Amino acid sequence: MAENAEDLGEPVAYLILREGVPVYALNGDTVGTVDHVLADEREDVFHGLLIKTPDGHRFASGDQVSGLYERGAIVTETADRLPRPSADLPEARGGDSGLKRAWDWLIQPR
Repeated sequence: MAENAEDLGEPVAYLILREGVPVYALNGDTVGTVDHVLADEREDVFHGLLIKTPDGHRFASGDQVSGLYERGAIVTETADRLPRPSADLPEARGGDSGLKRAWDWLIQPR
């Protein structure tokens, strides 16, 4: 678990991870906070996390998420190594990628 992370509590499923909980890198650095959990609940597929950072949103795909807990999440990369959701990225333009879902969620009207 992240070195400097506070006690994050018990492991939880992506279905109940709360938005706004802190996100830490494996090295203990604070990455940001969970802005949105990207998943297809009907198919029970976890795509990843949309993370709010001081430098804008970042996306951690499901395979970059090391753990989900009651009071936080752990990802395998620091914020600067996670991609920014953008329509300009090839991964966001094609297919049904988690990065595309992150971009679509960001641009939807609220």
